[in-house]
Amino acid sequence: MLERSAPAEFVIQFWGVRGSIPAPGSETVRYGGNTSCVEMRVGGKRLIFDGGTGLRVLGKSLLKEMPVEAYMFFTHSHWDHIQGFPFFVPAFVKGNCFHIYGAIAPNGASMKQRLHDQMLHPNFPVPMQVMQSDLKFYDLCPGEKMELDDILIETGSLNHPNTAMGYRITWQGRTAVYATDTEHFPDRLDENLLYLARNADVMIYDACYTDEEYHDPKSPKIGWGHSTWQEAVKAAKAAGVKKLVVFHHDPNHTDDFLDQIEAQVEAVFPNSVLAREGMILPVV
Repeated sequence: MLERSAPAEFVIQFWGVRGSIPAPGSETVRYGGNTSCVEMRVGGKRLIFDGGTGLRVLGKSLLKEMPVEAYMFFTHSHWDHIQGFPFFVPAFVKGNCFHIYGAIAPNGASMKQRLHDQMLHPNFPVPMQVMQSDLKFYDLCPGEKMELDDILIETGSLNHPNTAMGYRITWQGRTAVYATDTEHFPDRLDENLLYLARNADVMIYDACYTDEEYHDPKSPKIGWGHSTWQEAVKAAKAAGVKKLVVFHHDPNHTDDFLDQIEAQVEAVFPNSVLAREGMILPVV
């Protein structure tokens, strides 16, 4: 079990880095086509952020480590962030335990209700009740703090249609921030984001578009709830972030196109990287 691992460990592993919809195919092999799912192994605990299709792959890897206890944090319940949950095999296995956190939706629905509803007929063949693991659900409010032993988890509102919530994880003086899905403001930096990301060692940020795509007069992306790599750099510099991870890649962005973006980001923020499926990033 994870609890036996080295207590000094704080690493991030990326299981799904794509946004909006899975993008499998020959042109997305190097960066990956699965939607959002990020694992953090922190001081002997396993934290999972979002349950996109990358969660299915993570679940397969966990089968050799059972019984498993993990803490799952959802930013919101748009389809690309929850569609892997019904295919998360460890959740169907008795003896495993998952603590599941998320905010109440604007319509009043809890995260439990939303995960439950996506598995109802006629949308899915088996209900959530078939899952034999111990599923424990908790409601969080943006701005709320919580502790898991010596791990501090802070939350904050993100600028996204129907709302989303970002997370800041601090352990033994090291901090990682997961900030997706969020859209920058046209006239100012987002104070909620800056506070969440203040002096973070790592910030994982939604940079779905380029500035050119965002402002494209033929097909603008303004109001769609996502940001650009240029705005990611501005926010990272303003917040004093040490390492920037560009995340939530647009499904139309090929490996070659993302290579170009990575080179552009590194030119203006050298300590940066584009998220790739399978990438393991120590927080130091």
